[in-house]
Amino acid sequence: MRLLQALFFPPEQPGGVSSMIPYMQDRFSSSRWEMEMFWLPRRLRNKGREDIVFDTFDWTQYAQSDIVQKYIQTYRDYIWWTRMRIQQPHDLIHAHHPIAGLALKHVFPNVPLIQTIHSSYERELVLNERIEENGLEHQFLVSLYRELELKSERLITVSQSFAGYISSFVDHPELINVIPNGFDEKRFKPVPHENEVPQLVCVCRLVPAKGLDILFKACAELKKRGHDYVLHIIGDGPFREELEALAQELGIYNETIFYGYTLHPEEFVPFFDIFVLPSRAEAFGSVFAEAALSCLALVGSDVGGISEQIEDGVNGLLVPVEDYVALSEALEKVISDPSYRYELARSAWEKAKSHYSLTHVVNELKKMYLQFDSRKSEE
Repeated sequence: MRLLQALFFPPEQPGGVSSMIPYMQDRFSSSRWEMEMFWLPRRLRNKGREDIVFDTFDWTQYAQSDIVQKYIQTYRDYIWWTRMRIQQPHDLIHAHHPIAGLALKHVFPNVPLIQTIHSSYERELVLNERIEENGLEHQFLVSLYRELELKSERLITVSQSFAGYISSFVDHPELINVIPNGFDEKRFKPVPHENEVPQLVCVCRLVPAKGLDILFKACAELKKRGHDYVLHIIGDGPFREELEALAQELGIYNETIFYGYTLHPEEFVPFFDIFVLPSRAEAFGSVFAEAALSCLALVGSDVGGISEQIEDGVNGLLVPVEDYVALSEALEKVISDPSYRYELARSAWEKAKSHYSLTHVVNELKKMYLQFDSRKSEE
């Protein structure tokens, strides 16, 4: 069976998709399976000239938005690149971005499409103050959900929470499948270590949606209470300068290390003690599963896919969104009690191994893929 895994970003880009898809290839290297990856090169711009028509809505009512126009042009470019590079159709296409799925279905209308929606781009743009809620761009992006539903043989989301979110934008929410991201157990694994001072780590893009301002305020509270810690911030983004200034203002700059973008954080994350990320929205929260497989204690906001991964007090701690006092109290619990911290980390590791390992997720995907295989034989 010839599979095409269609991405938008090149696989070296940060994010849950890049942590999973490239590492699936060796799981499909057999006489039964053949898997290829495809994406739009970052430097490819303004090549497509296709007239764009959606079957479920008229996109031109949003055409006065520059963001919408850029999205449409990227869609045209993806179609152009697909026609340039893919000559033979595959047996099945599994797309991991709306542009990728719609473009490939446009070029190969008779090839079954499985579409995974990994995150709510419109919610992130609203939280990051790039677009206005219910504005033209927001309306355009949520309209794409029904178009994806029409064009896909299977629509997948990465959490029950996110499936619930998009249910109001589609006609048949009961048909949405939920398959979380999976992570290679060989890449994310515990490393025995001892840290005299508790080491907190956060891996994310530095944007308002991730709630790092809340984390910094919580860490300032910890310092006021006399707790020693080091906070490691791994990632980069447009919010970095503001965060560095906030760390200075709150008096925690000396306790905070900014790494910038790091290609393989899994190589040193296992040497830390506590993973913390108080996101304002999160469809799944891949970094929590990665940290759990590295056997770190988890502290996160009670939102989206995070609260599906963490059972409060069992395999991590959940705090209300925007509540830096509650976050500081949760961090105080795991900082001041190493035994409790280890119990949470061990439970998180066990759940992640059974639910979010790449082996488990690939097996689920293979079952789905075989439903579209004309030969219908097991590997």
